[in-house]
Amino acid sequence: MKLRMTIIATLFASLLAGPLAAKPVTIALDELHANEQQRQTALIITQVMEKFHYRKPQVDDKMSTEMFDRYLESLDPNRSFFTAQHVAGFEQYRLQLDDSLRTGKLDPAFAMFRTFRELVEERIDYAMALLKSDKFDFDLDEEYQFDRSKAAWAADDAAINDLWRKRVKNDILSLRLAGKTEDDIKQTLSKRYESIARRVAQMDAEDIFQTYINAFTLSVEPHTSYMSPRLSENFDIGMRLSLQGIGAVLRSSNEFTEIQSTVPGGPAERSGELGGGDRIVGVAQGRDGEMEDVIGWRLQDVVDLIRGPKDSVVRLGILPKSQGVGGRTREVVLVRDEIKLEDKAAKSEVIEVDRGIKVGVIEIPAFYRDFAGQAAGEDDFRSTTRDVRALLDQLQESHVDGIVIDLRRNGGGSLSEATELTGLFIERGPVVQVRDSSGKVEVERDPDPLQVYSGPLAVLVDRNSASASEIFAGAIQDYGRGLILGEPTFGKGTVQTLVDLGRFLRTRDDIGRLRLTMAQFFRVEGGSTQHRGVTPDIVFPTSKGANVHGERSLDNALPWAAIKPTVHAQLGTALAPDLLTASQQRIANNPGFRFLVEEENDLIALGEKKTVSLRESVRRAEWDQRENARLERRNRLRAFRKLPPLASLDDEDPQEAAETDKDEEGIKRIMVEESANILADQIVAMRPRTAQVN
Repeated sequence: MKLRMTIIATLFASLLAGPLAAKPVTIALDELHANEQQRQTALIITQVMEKFHYRKPQVDDKMSTEMFDRYLESLDPNRSFFTAQHVAGFEQYRLQLDDSLRTGKLDPAFAMFRTFRELVEERIDYAMALLKSDKFDFDLDEEYQFDRSKAAWAADDAAINDLWRKRVKNDILSLRLAGKTEDDIKQTLSKRYESIARRVAQMDAEDIFQTYINAFTLSVEPHTSYMSPRLSENFDIGMRLSLQGIGAVLRSSNEFTEIQSTVPGGPAERSGELGGGDRIVGVAQGRDGEMEDVIGWRLQDVVDLIRGPKDSVVRLGILPKSQGVGGRTREVVLVRDEIKLEDKAAKSEVIEVDRGIKVGVIEIPAFYRDFAGQAAGEDDFRSTTRDVRALLDQLQESHVDGIVIDLRRNGGGSLSEATELTGLFIERGPVVQVRDSSGKVEVERDPDPLQVYSGPLAVLVDRNSASASEIFAGAIQDYGRGLILGEPTFGKGTVQTLVDLGRFLRTRDDIGRLRLTMAQFFRVEGGSTQHRGVTPDIVFPTSKGANVHGERSLDNALPWAAIKPTVHAQLGTALAPDLLTASQQRIANNPGFRFLVEEENDLIALGEKKTVSLRESVRRAEWDQRENARLERRNRLRAFRKLPPLASLDDEDPQEAAETDKDEEGIKRIMVEESANILADQIVAMRPRTAQVN
């Protein structure tokens, strides 16, 4: 996956309140040069990377070549500004960037950026002239390639002008299909294009330096990144504000701001209307504020617009992942709020399965721990393990026959919680191995001999189950303690730490921080969770897209590796031969899974599509066809759930649905219900034959 997909706002800054910086101003071109502090910072980062990064990278000509390509990509990810002629002119720097890091002579980075800024002004002037010309024929049969991330650089100015002609035509057509008037279209696009030029003109030396250094760190590994002093300050404010805001992690994708994930318990997640891959195309303040078009904005500027005080309203213009680039947008209303620990706490339910079997389901959205409460000496501080222990006691008092642990969308959290949670299901032993950059291996163990639950167990995972979730699921699988069901997991098996770079200076000046990968997780059987993730014992048919998701999709991700296994018990739970066959037969006849698979296939097809038609009649027909197909799928699912059909997708009121039952059609329950059925099959298979006959 390209750099544009891996530069992520992991600090949740998009969710927070309060002004962080003075109003940006246009920076003069002759001011865009590295200062002494940035030159010194480059030297320090290079030394820290070579000495302490898990990969021990060599800063040489090979690194310089990859860094050169990534820096170009970070400036112009969709290849809309540079031509092949400009890139050829930059080739003089291809083998010089490693030297620039070692000497602190950062002139190549700034020279390339100054050219980029001048080209942005030229292209935007051309787009504005096209917008005023009204010379577009929407009956002409031609296509626009909206994703040029892997395309060849445009040969010359004539070729790139034609790209911009098609881009402007596509922007106009998209707004026409959305029902905008001609005046509204011109006003919206004028603001959009002017905003692109203005925001590039506001990028200062600190912005350029950060972009350049991250072209280096991401050439090494995707989870290592540099935070400038300004971004570090945002991070600190974010932590102090306890994730107050909408609860979503954002990233840049081409010229869109894309939701990477929603935070369990946050307003975005509670609404049931937002998910990974949805694009934010507009932001408005309050219930009546004007919607500001944010296509083409820098990520941090969208972040600043979204943040606001607790209990205030923000409205987002959303282009859903299911619509593709040329699809219909919708509006989502959210009330900013503080994400409280109890909002993402584990919770349970009981599912009655045929044959008189009761299965308890415990959903764990995150591996959380109230470190402040623990540090204050509180005896009852909240934690995942404590909450799950209480739920296990309640479910066993209800005489459940088995338990499913639901870790879907659980992106991880506290390592100690993953270790202690595993301990609730085993007597004692190792849970995960951690190897640092020096090769030293430490084993995290469950020291508590008390096994809270020893009955039949299954763990449900998906492509977004990551890090601590993979440690838990991997340990349960390696011990043979339970069945793993669902999709291959994310594959995040590395450990990061924040390094204060000022500690390497005598003056202790703030020169920013480095988020550094310094260790890797390994399962007790010896294999890593990195890259491959955890492969379920029974893989659901929704997994097609999961195979190109997570670490598997990231450039320079650490590969899978293995070390020596550590001694551990084998508890002997094995996959009965008939379980897979029985599950496949149920799934083949389950309208819910048919819905999930068809939705998945549509999303994959949309993701592979790189062009859209610029002929209005074709675009309208494609739009209608996609909407009709989605409506037909929804109504099939609704019939399965014994709900009345929708006349159109516009019939449903998302806000009303969010206030009542955000999963009325039981989409989130489809995998849980099948997991309960699989566990029930195993429970029956494990019963003595005489008990089955009686």
